[in-house]
Amino acid sequence: MHATEHSIRLERISQECFIQAPVDRVYAYVTQPDRWHEWHPTSLNADTGTTGSVPVGARFTETIDLLGIRVPMSYRVQIARCPNEFRAVFTSLAVDGAIHYFLQPHRNGTLFKRVLTYETELQLATLHEHIAKRSAIALDQLKCRLESPCFV
Repeated sequence: MHATEHSIRLERISQECFIQAPVDRVYAYVTQPDRWHEWHPTSLNADTGTTGSVPVGARFTETIDLLGIRVPMSYRVQIARCPNEFRAVFTSLAVDGAIHYFLQPHRNGTLFKRVLTYETELQLATLHEHIAKRSAIALDQLKCRLESPCFV
C-alpha cells in the first residue's frame, strides 16, 4: 500500500496597473495591512498593532474570506523599502505564500505590480481562478481609491 501523496504546487499571480498618484502615497497606503479590506475583497480585517506602514521584521495577522470560509493568516514583513518594494510572507492552515509589491514612478504616477505566490494542499479546481479574479478586482479598486479626488 502506498501513502497518499498530496499535490502541492506553487502558484503565482502577477498583475500590474498604472495609478495616477505619487509613488510615496501609493506605498504608504498599500503597506498598511489594516487598510487592505478597503480595497481587497478577500481581506476582512488585519491587526498590525501599529499605525502606518509596517516595517521589516514586523508580524501581523489578517482574516481573509477564502471561498466563504474565514481563514486567519499570520504574516512577517521581509522587505519594506519605501517607496519601491514591499514583501510579506504568510502562513495559515489553508494556504502559505508571499505577497510582493513593486512600485516605480512613471509619468506623474506610479506603476504598481502585485505578485502573489502561494501553495496549498486544498484540492479545489476553481481556487486559482477565484484568487486571480479577486486580485484583479483588488487592483481595480486600489486604483479607483487612490485616484479619487477625495482620497486622504
